[in-house]
Amino acid sequence: MTSDDFFIWTVYDRPRDYPKLFVARKFSTRRGPRPTSEIMFATTLDGLREMLAAMGLTRLARSPGDDPVIVETWI
Repeated sequence: MTSDDFFIWTVYDRPRDYPKLFVARKFSTRRGPRPTSEIMFATTLDGLREMLAAMGLTRLARSPGDDPVIVETWI
């Protein structure tokens, strides 16, 4: 990854591949949003939020057109 990469973490509420967990997936926006190999899990949304906040990230509310499983995004 280069210095011009911008990363976004998207938080999901029990997605199909992890139906018992809240999941945060890291995306690179360089050349369009693309998932990276980084992923975090928690059993509660608050637990996942604590991890993301500890990284110095800022929470953004979900957009009305987002897939229903998306909770929020962090930058």
